[in-house]
Order: sequence, then structure tokens, then C-alpha cells
Amino acid sequence: MTQEEFEHIAPALRELMLSVGRSFFGNDDDAEDVAQEGLVALLKFIDRMESGARHDALAIRVAKHCCLDIARKRKSSPFVLCRSNEEIAPPGKDVGASPHETLEAKELHEAVDKAVQHLKPSERRLFEMRQIEGLELDDIAKRTNIAKPSIKSIVSAARKKVFEEIKERLRK
Repeated sequence: MTQEEFEHIAPALRELMLSVGRSFFGNDDDAEDVAQEGLVALLKFIDRMESGARHDALAIRVAKHCCLDIARKRKSSPFVLCRSNEEIAPPGKDVGASPHETLEAKELHEAVDKAVQHLKPSERRLFEMRQIEGLELDDIAKRTNIAKPSIKSIVSAARKKVFEEIKERLRK
């Protein structure tokens, strides 16, 4: 795909990524970050993208990964997940956050924690090592004696389960 072709489809892909970001974070500012990071990620692989093909599914997948990456990078994020044997600690109150925003952050934190707790123990272990502890695949493979492709597959499936359960819980 050429740069010009990418620029032509980028607005539609951006809207999809914004939608995923809004669904995940619940606000436009974070959704903008997701869309921006997602488009930059797609732009890096422009030479591998086929001209004329629909790239909606790819844009959504990239956006989901961006959501998780952004949440993991934040130190004061409401996505600080607890281990199964720990008490749920409410997220720290942001300076200037309204009581409504604080409550929403707490509910989101609880939804994420519950979603992670519903993973199979093997999935949860690998998900926590990769997403929470931020370990690289090589480190996880050494610790668990599981092949890197298997780890990637399991963590990806776990991410999808967590994302879908969070979306479902937040709709209620």
C-alpha cells in the first residue's frame, strides 16, 4: 500500500480506533490517544498492507492492543490489577477529579479485576506476567518453559476475553 492510499483510508480507520478507545476508556481524550498510537502503529507496516483490502479488523485489533498498552503504562491508572489473593484496592483519586469520575474509575477498576479473575489460571498467570508485570516474552518463556508463540497466543486470547467482559460489564 502506498502512503497516498493509506491517507485515503486513515480517517475511517481512525473512527474505528476512536470507537474502541471510547468503549474501553469511556472518554474522548484517551480515545484520541488510542487512535493516534494505532495509526502510527499501522503506518509502520504500510508496506505489508494490501491495497484495496479492508483493514477494519486490523485497525480494531491494533486499537485494542493500544488500549491495553496505554492502561499498562499509566502509573496512576484505574487499571492497576490485583492478584487473585489480594483485596481490591480502589484506584487513587486524581487531583481535580469529580466524585462521579472517581466512582466511574473505581467501577472500571473493579470490572477489569473481575474480568481478569475469570480467566483460566494458566491464562491469568501469563496475562499478569505480560500485561501487569510487563515481562518480555523471552523472560516469560524462561520462567514457564512455554514456547513464545504459545505465550503470544494465550495472552492474546486472554486480552480479548478481558476486553469483551469489560465491555459487557460496563454496558450493564
